[in-house]
Amino acid sequence: MSIYTRTGDDGTTTLFGGKRVLKSDSQVEAYGSIDELSSVLGMVISTSNKNGKVLIFGIIQKDLYLIMSFLAGAKIHLSVINDHIKLFEQEIDRITLGLPKLKRFILPRGGVVATFLHFSRTVCRRSERVVVFYAQKSTLLKNPNVLLIVKYLNRLSDFLFILARQSSNEHEVVV
Repeated sequence: MSIYTRTGDDGTTTLFGGKRVLKSDSQVEAYGSIDELSSVLGMVISTSNKNGKVLIFGIIQKDLYLIMSFLAGAKIHLSVINDHIKLFEQEIDRITLGLPKLKRFILPRGGVVATFLHFSRTVCRRSERVVVFYAQKSTLLKNPNVLLIVKYLNRLSDFLFILARQSSNEHEVVV
């Protein structure tokens, strides 16, 4: 079976359910941005030597797959990501206790893993903005699943920020 279908050569793509839209459609941009975030997290996984981080990033990638499916039009339940929001908050609180108090803006640097985490954070923030734009444009902004997705992305970016700080701190890099 060939990887190419030629159906997108006209600048369109197929959503879940068969509807065709332009590749520039805000819905495609929303789930495409989440796909990019998952790929960047794959970079974090491939460079991290800590099994705990690899495990949690695998869970996050599965969450992002569910989110992409929902944004592409699949009728799925996203309740599991609510539990993961709570996990992010617990981990943020736990890790923060071991970090120096944040007194100033920090630059995105501090070793390969830390910089990939910072990069992931910025892609996550952009994904959040793109999802909000799509939701606002499509009148889904009040949809409970969309609100849950926005909350998830917001908390995930906070979690990535704390992990980047932790990674930099472990390598005694001043950021």
